[in-house]
Amino acid sequence: MTEFTADDRRQMAHAIGLSRRALGNTAENPPVGCVIVKGGMPVGVGWTQPGGRPHAETCALDMAGGAARGAVAHVTLEPCAHHGQTPPCANALIRAGVARVVIACADPDPRVRGRGVEMLRKAGVTVQTGLMENEARRVLAGFFSRITRGRPHVLLKLALSADGKIAETPGRPAAITGKHALARAHLMRAQSDAILVGVGTVLADDPSLTCRLPGLQGRSPIRLVADSRLRIPHDAKLLRTCGRTPTWIFTTIAAREKALELQESYPHLRIIPVAHDEAGRVSLPAMLERLGGEGINRLMVEGGAHLARAFVEGGFVDEAAIFTAPEKTLGPGGLEALAGLPLAALTDAPFSLAGETPLGADVLRVYEKPGG
Repeated sequence: MTEFTADDRRQMAHAIGLSRRALGNTAENPPVGCVIVKGGMPVGVGWTQPGGRPHAETCALDMAGGAARGAVAHVTLEPCAHHGQTPPCANALIRAGVARVVIACADPDPRVRGRGVEMLRKAGVTVQTGLMENEARRVLAGFFSRITRGRPHVLLKLALSADGKIAETPGRPAAITGKHALARAHLMRAQSDAILVGVGTVLADDPSLTCRLPGLQGRSPIRLVADSRLRIPHDAKLLRTCGRTPTWIFTTIAAREKALELQESYPHLRIIPVAHDEAGRVSLPAMLERLGGEGINRLMVEGGAHLARAFVEGGFVDEAAIFTAPEKTLGPGGLEALAGLPLAALTDAPFSLAGETPLGADVLRVYEKPGG
């Protein structure tokens, strides 16, 4: 069994923290963190940069300079071993003279998958793997999902009253949770590659779906709408701002004529026709497969109730973030979160509680599904 020191654990925790800075901002590449240590002190740190390049190891090595020789590199994902738009990070570590590399997770990408470790060991570098793997995998969940399942990691976000409702009545949005919960939800947006709502939410709320946290406005995800019949109003905020924030509408082939008309009005808008399900709605498997092909690692689903239910019933939800306002009730006329499906579908097996955080008067509970 591999032995790790207490310092290894501290430095890997640091690397994992760095990797979180890259969430939702690395295109199709994984969000990775790297810390290079010499004499017990970090001499270089890095995380995957916007758009996916430079990689974390490159950034850390650039900072370390000559101090990297004989140092220890702690990296959250196996260094890449293939030539893409940049040379392999495994080669960069070897050239820099790093003596030891501690890795949290093996890379599932067939172009790497053990080759990075093999290259390092053949060059005489000591390699140890598996340190804090579960913690690192949480950050890398989107990349792992896209590579192994061909679809993004799906986070379903709900804001609920104490009696489990998301609105007073259908079509009438209600502010349920407070400012602290709202800020956390916007951080989740910034950490996602794309955010999805159904057209019913657009008709009811006319949302912007951007990140409005100070300093993170430029981290708004790609905005997606599932709209099988292209019912989105031509003056919707999402359309009027699609030149500033990428906006995609998933529809069905049957709506092709409306699609042409809408495209003429909004040339920056992207309309993507996919297969439909038995009810004539956008097929979720087809949409998720297309998103995986587009390099989307992390998808945040925000509503509405019927879309949320479809994701749950289809088994596509990997993680659920449930914000609850314990002091607010909406009564029997309120809109149920999952359109009649019990909330236990997200809180009971196979889901398990992964964390609970008080946010002012509200509470955030995160549930995860094994393998998600």
